[in-house]
Amino acid sequence: MLAGFGRFLVLATLVLGGTLLGPSPATGALAGALVGGVVLLVETLVGRTAPRRVLSASFGLLVGLVLAVLAGMALAPTETPTGTIVRLGLAVGLGWIGLATGARRADSFSLSRLRSDWEAQADNLGVASTPKILDTSVIIDGRIAEIADAGFMEGPLVIPQFVLVELQQVADSSDPLKRNRGRRGLDMLQRIQKNPVVPIQIVDTDFPDVKEVDLKLIELALKTEGKIVTNDFNLNKVAQLRGVKILNINDLANCLRPLVLPGEPMRIFVSKEGKEHGQGVGYLDDGTMVVVEGGRKALGRTIDVNVTTVLQTAAGKMIFVRWPEASADDLTRSKDTRPTMRRTDVKTNGNGNGNGDTHAASLRDTDEVPLASRQTAEQLPVVADGTTNRGQ
Repeated sequence: MLAGFGRFLVLATLVLGGTLLGPSPATGALAGALVGGVVLLVETLVGRTAPRRVLSASFGLLVGLVLAVLAGMALAPTETPTGTIVRLGLAVGLGWIGLATGARRADSFSLSRLRSDWEAQADNLGVASTPKILDTSVIIDGRIAEIADAGFMEGPLVIPQFVLVELQQVADSSDPLKRNRGRRGLDMLQRIQKNPVVPIQIVDTDFPDVKEVDLKLIELALKTEGKIVTNDFNLNKVAQLRGVKILNINDLANCLRPLVLPGEPMRIFVSKEGKEHGQGVGYLDDGTMVVVEGGRKALGRTIDVNVTTVLQTAAGKMIFVRWPEASADDLTRSKDTRPTMRRTDVKTNGNGNGNGDTHAASLRDTDEVPLASRQTAEQLPVVADGTTNRGQ
């Protein structure tokens, strides 16, 4: 009922306005009735349309009208009949284009999405423009060139002049090893310079009061709000204490190592013998050591193995696998052969001859306890029945 009263009020207002403002009462009333009919028809169509489509079309119409006003001010700034026609044409044309485009793209229209896309674009622009300051160690390492060629390094790569000086000193060293490392670093710089995607900037910024190159890198990163790309562990820690962001190539390499789980099959090339009997050793493409139980007889071959254990150490990751075609003797002898002590081990009452009263050794949960080494077992005295006396 309220909606019907609202429609009647709109129609009556337009008819009355047309009667008062028209050239004649009859003509004005007819024009007002026609406009009122169009308004009620649009209201009915809008009521049957999805709210998202209505909002999107209205937003597109608003954008189109704003563009029409700006274009009209530039193309027809004076009040002339021609200027009026131009402004009217721009308003109708651009308004319709905005309305149709908004209605057509209603499914992807969202104010929150517009805001998030805008912020994401701004963040991506900030990340891409963040300078990446290269350390001497990462230039000599050489992997930064491959990362840049693969397209994973965005933004300008900044090479300070004092880093080039240090690299030149390493290349001119009398030590052959250091000299080769320095020359390889210079070759890596030339390779990076040939990459058309990643720009390189050589800056002359220096800090005369600071002597250490690592501290100069930190000061430069603080000044330019950049990130330091390095492999140096100590520089990594000091820079983090100063609030400088670090990109460590070694951390990236650890993240890219393949994950393996016990029981998974894999193929490995057995390159050398292991320390234990029957063991073979191979390496993955990233340098991870793989110990093959019973793989000594497969030396120089690529075999199919099954993962048994994955051991993470401070020096890296080790993978223990088992070769199904290995002989039972190799698999048995390659297991833990540390000497053990059984629950039946006894200790004497202290008379020293081993013939006194005995009682079971105090062991809680297991029937046998591995000793620390074979040397420990050999140092223990032997009692009358030939077992190891743990008590003396």
